Amino acid sequence: MTEQPASTPPAPIRVGIVDDEPLVRAGLRVILDSEPGLTVVGEAEDGSQVPALVADTRPDVVLMDVRMPHVDGIAATRALGNAERRGATVPRVLVLTTFENDDHVLDALHAGAQGFLLKRARPEEVAQAVRVVARGDSLLFPDAVRRLVASSGGADAGDGLRDARLTDREGEVLRLMAGGMSNAEIAGELYLGVETVRTHVGNVLAKLGVRDRTQAVVRAYESGFVPVHRP
Repeated sequence: MTEQPASTPPAPIRVGIVDDEPLVRAGLRVILDSEPGLTVVGEAEDGSQVPALVADTRPDVVLMDVRMPHVDGIAATRALGNAERRGATVPRVLVLTTFENDDHVLDALHAGAQGFLLKRARPEEVAQAVRVVARGDSLLFPDAVRRLVASSGGADAGDGLRDARLTDREGEVLRLMAGGMSNAEIAGELYLGVETVRTHVGNVLAKLGVRDRTQAVVRAYESGFVPVHRP
């Protein structure tokens, strides 16, 4: 009987940490390095150091403090988005904030972050958030995003997104995305195949001119397409 070759384990998710507080960086490193399949490959204490961190260590995900004294997480995230548009391979960004109602978080999502996480999150929530973002999903907390948009005064009254010319089905998909549903959950809700949902999501992103689900959901709230105030 021929022995089957052992399967190669997947490469660990490479994580960079950017925060101006050494204690926060040390704590995150301990949390992430203790998790299977995750490894911290580098740290930076300011957004100005992010290009070098990315070039030297090639992380898959960067945990980015949103508030730093010199170059903050918003500017650093925007710079990564600009580099991506020029054809560079850049990590996905998960911003860290102390306060859930921090207006800077909304700015970071506009700049291209795929999600946000509170610094008081439990260790298992931090690890799970990194995994979610690494696999290409967005990490959104619908109620928190809705409150951020409402508190910023950025939500318009009216129909919203009319110029995008979304089909009825695409509008349904966007509303469910704004409710925090994954493609599989949307497929179950609408009795569609997952690939069909993926196609609708792609069409929504293209019509809105945004790069990912996070920006699509923020746009849906800010335009008034999805109400920020519950009836």
